[in-house]
Amino acid sequence: MQNQRLERLNGPTLSMQTIGQLDQQFVWHPFTQMREWMQREPIVITRAEGATLEDSRGRKYLDANSSIWTNLHGHNRPEINEAISAQLHKVAHSSTLGLANEPATMLGAELIRAANPSSLSVPGTNPQPALSRVFYSDDGSTAIEVALKLAYEFSRRTRQLKRPKFLSLQGAYHGDTIGAVSLGHIHLFHRYYHGLLFRTDTVMTPYCYRCPFNRAQPERADARAYRKCNWECVDKVAQQFERRRRVAQDDYAALVVEPLIQGAAGMIPQPAGWLRKVAEIARAHQSLLISDEVLTGFGRARQPSTGQPHLFASHAEDVQPDLMTLAKGLTGGYLPMAATLASQPIFDAFLGDYADFRTFFHGHSYNGNQLGTAAALASLRILETPESILQRANLAAGLETFTRELWQSSYIGDIRQVGTIVGIELVKNWPTRTPFELKERAGIRVCEAMARRGVLTRPIGNVVVLMPPYCTTPEQVRTIVESLKESVCEIFGPPV
Repeated sequence: MQNQRLERLNGPTLSMQTIGQLDQQFVWHPFTQMREWMQREPIVITRAEGATLEDSRGRKYLDANSSIWTNLHGHNRPEINEAISAQLHKVAHSSTLGLANEPATMLGAELIRAANPSSLSVPGTNPQPALSRVFYSDDGSTAIEVALKLAYEFSRRTRQLKRPKFLSLQGAYHGDTIGAVSLGHIHLFHRYYHGLLFRTDTVMTPYCYRCPFNRAQPERADARAYRKCNWECVDKVAQQFERRRRVAQDDYAALVVEPLIQGAAGMIPQPAGWLRKVAEIARAHQSLLISDEVLTGFGRARQPSTGQPHLFASHAEDVQPDLMTLAKGLTGGYLPMAATLASQPIFDAFLGDYADFRTFFHGHSYNGNQLGTAAALASLRILETPESILQRANLAAGLETFTRELWQSSYIGDIRQVGTIVGIELVKNWPTRTPFELKERAGIRVCEAMARRGVLTRPIGNVVVLMPPYCTTPEQVRTIVESLKESVCEIFGPPV
């Protein structure tokens, strides 16, 4: 029976219903309970244009999370389509192990230019590095793996650390490879792989809404706006560095952070000034700073101003990391590709004669792939146009304006926005901040109700994420937020 079904795949009359059935029979989806998946008809996406997706039944949906945070400019963007097509007629892929190619070389130059803006000042007394080299890989996880290996070996070679160790935040999520999971501190995701991991240290995340040091009573506003504290979250970072020096007689190889906002932790934004303060602490201890911009890069978390693109979140607080990881939006959401940007001292630590074997022994088959780098070059050009800069500013403003209506519901505890990223935390009762238990599936049920209204997004636990493509119009933003508002009422009841 199965062989007969597979034989029919070559026929001209394969229906979309059959595609759904085949998917349920053969495909294993990520972060998905497959028993539930196989009990309902899947949405099969067949076409897309701008901020709109279309399924096999002709139903249209607004893409409210940019196809899991990757699509920047909208689907079916002509400039990126043409760039990929033009490259396809030259060469689709050749190895970068001992060979160069034009689009990868040009993209490397453009990324280094964009990552070292002339407006970046140097805070404090500890000098900041320039980023000077690009190492390509496949996705955010592999970009982090590259950064970890570089930081580890750099610390051994230049600082003589015998057992380099890393520090990351509570709720950290940096990917799914073993090194990236070792940096992660989300118990639900990472506990099953504990025996495979190397140990990393953790320090509190500046989660203002649920911070034990925030003395402010809940208000109908982003918790960062009314917090009352003494920067205890920064003190905890300083104390952790001091503890490492006291106990292990050395410093951390690196501090790893998502700048401005933690994504998979629940869209947790950092209060203004936090990033700069902890970066100075790390540098005072001679530790590297790894900035994970897989989510936040390419304008997502940084609002443009004065006509400048401002592509990277780290630069919002005049912080330049030693290593920066990029993925997701790198190709505009078209192709899987990533990059790790490194400073010159890190690159220099791997130079030597062939017989020294100081080479960076790490690589990927599709490193510097021509189709991906061509798409990324086209995406970068779009990002720096006045039209794109205006789109991002308007999208951020529209999200801020329309989400204010959500405060009417007692089931909305916190609305947090950074640039064009919004996280809406659902609670049982806003004055007490009482959370829903994960088994209640609060976020999932709301997003399922939104899908019935023609809006697609995916929750992080009890946090509904809104992160539409930059081309999303004000009318579409209003529709997205109205869908969320109606869905909360459907699932939990009207505002009280």
